[in-house]
Amino acid sequence: MISTARVPADKPVRIAFSLNDSSDDPPPEDSIPLVFPELDQQLQPLPPCHDSVESMQVFKQHCQIAEEYHEVKKEIALLEERKKELIAKLDQAEREKVDAAQLVQEFEALTEENRTLKLAQSQCVEQLEKLRIQYQKRQGSS
Repeated sequence: MISTARVPADKPVRIAFSLNDSSDDPPPEDSIPLVFPELDQQLQPLPPCHDSVESMQVFKQHCQIAEEYHEVKKEIALLEERKKELIAKLDQAEREKVDAAQLVQEFEALTEENRTLKLAQSQCVEQLEKLRIQYQKRQGSS
């Protein structure tokens, strides 16, 4: 029977293991203690039965999967952040596009108003000139 111990999820778990039967050998350099504090309790690797090679292999595989899971979660978080940044940029671009369209409309309206005012000014200048001529004719005839 395999005995297992549960460790609270909020405490880091440091695990080192070796598939060698000899306990006198120093641990290999690639057996760095693993820590999985970010994993949910039900996803934490259970300590292996040190007397079983199969248990040690399953434990090692579980640790590798847990590490991959952690990397995938980090990548998802980075991609979610990038998604938020891109959505914000898109929103800003759409606001600028709307602002530009409004400025174009305002420019067109002001251009039309300017044209109308110039036409009215030239008509007033013509009318003033006609009135001056009439006034001069009246002055000359009197």
